[in-house]
Amino acid sequence: MITVWGRATSSNVQTVMWALAELDLAHERIDAGGPFGGLDSVQFAAMNPNRLVPVLRDGGEYLWESASIVRYLGARYGSEQFWPVDPLKRAKLDQWSDWTKTTLVPAFLGKVFLPIISAKPGARDDVAIAKGVADLTKVLQVFEERLREGSYLGGDAPCFADIVAGTLLYRYFTLEIERARLPHLEAYYDRLTQRPAYARHVMISYESMRAK
Repeated sequence: MITVWGRATSSNVQTVMWALAELDLAHERIDAGGPFGGLDSVQFAAMNPNRLVPVLRDGGEYLWESASIVRYLGARYGSEQFWPVDPLKRAKLDQWSDWTKTTLVPAFLGKVFLPIISAKPGARDDVAIAKGVADLTKVLQVFEERLREGSYLGGDAPCFADIVAGTLLYRYFTLEIERARLPHLEAYYDRLTQRPAYARHVMISYESMRAK
């Protein structure tokens, strides 16, 4: 049995849970972090010295960093479609995983999502948020062009890179912002929402995270 520590509302935890479900791997999740706490314990630090979620245990081994966990799951349990054997084919997909973490996450979470949900009513910096949305649109246009090539990054079904790149789209498409018309991204998101694993583990309300 694979065990995951982390709260269901964490996007990084959602990435791992979605991967586990797509791969049909038996697992359990233990609430940790956020309102559940537990990250400051000696026991948790032994699993992840950064004291962050998610942490995954498979057998007697512990892993942290969501994208690394997804790559591990793909390498160990994934099909050729999910985790290509050819190094070049896999690298061309993996670059989108890195792009998500280095480019999309800062542009969306750092400049748009968190400034909106962490600000108390009436205290938002609307000018900064508007600029963040404009900058984010430029980032997403790069993804839009890539999605012209097929239904998913990995072809006709999601691969490991789709798992990493697709998780934040639920928040993007449900947040109260003006979104530019990006038809291929919109179609991609619609396909993701039709997948039971995505609906169960990613399409989770983030209302509890808002500042009151």
